[in-house]
Amino acid sequence: MVLSWTRRNVFRRARKGKEQIQGGDLEVEVVIPNHFRCPVSLELMKDPVTLSTGITYDRVSIEKWIEGGNKTCPVTNQALTTFDIIPNHAIRRMIQDWCVENSSYGIERIPTPRIPVSSYEVSETCSRILSASQRGDDERCQELVGKIKVWGRESERNKRCIVSAGTGDVFANAFDCFSSDDSIDKHVVVLEGILEVLTWMIPLGEEGVSKLSSQASLNSLVWFLEGKDLAARQGAALLLKEVCVQELAKIEELLRLWLRWLGSLLGVLLPRLVWQQFLTWCHQQRIERELLRDLWSWVWFHFC
Repeated sequence: MVLSWTRRNVFRRARKGKEQIQGGDLEVEVVIPNHFRCPVSLELMKDPVTLSTGITYDRVSIEKWIEGGNKTCPVTNQALTTFDIIPNHAIRRMIQDWCVENSSYGIERIPTPRIPVSSYEVSETCSRILSASQRGDDERCQELVGKIKVWGRESERNKRCIVSAGTGDVFANAFDCFSSDDSIDKHVVVLEGILEVLTWMIPLGEEGVSKLSSQASLNSLVWFLEGKDLAARQGAALLLKEVCVQELAKIEELLRLWLRWLGSLLGVLLPRLVWQQFLTWCHQQRIERELLRDLWSWVWFHFC
């Protein structure tokens, strides 16, 4: 009785995999072969991969299983000696051939999946980015940063791999290197690229925060805050939120900028002389840090 009930439920779920074609009074059902189905989702596998136990699953399903904290094979219940998953190209080609053979029934051929980026590839690319930034090679660094961006856009799995490889600290270091140049305009393209990727990495590690807290990095972030590119402004604001308030208080231009924002947000148009007098008073009273902390909290809460 238990076996029969289980089979009935499995077949109910399996109906998702049946394609029906109606022609007059004739109805044709195309049944997906069992070995083309993922044992977890019971759906046609689009990116079959094999575990150390020899069982093949769809990549999305088994990655969710492992990320959920499971350490066994779903089918055999054996403990996994390694969490490495190997693409099963043979099964994938068989599935693609089956899709082509049944295309007349409305079955679409599954595309050949992109191979996910590995932590080794990310680490190698980060090493090259660090080297290029230290010698001021703008073009090479742009190329490598673009490579990281493409990987991250391909899938959430790639993005997680990039973040876990410690890329945030490397990119913060590169941002600091290019910010140290006298002319930010000269490196604006590569700095924008680094800024975009850094927003994926929040919260940053201690080393990354330290690099972004340098005078050069803070000046660049303020420069982007004053720019017209909305995405760059938002990215700069997010990263400044990561930096210690004590470090932000050292940037007088940042205080001027936020005061100017505050005035425009409140619809207050005050002469430049008034702002200068106010800033001078703040400096004399030594309340820049407290004022900056309050301004940052208020602006971030209401407008970010």
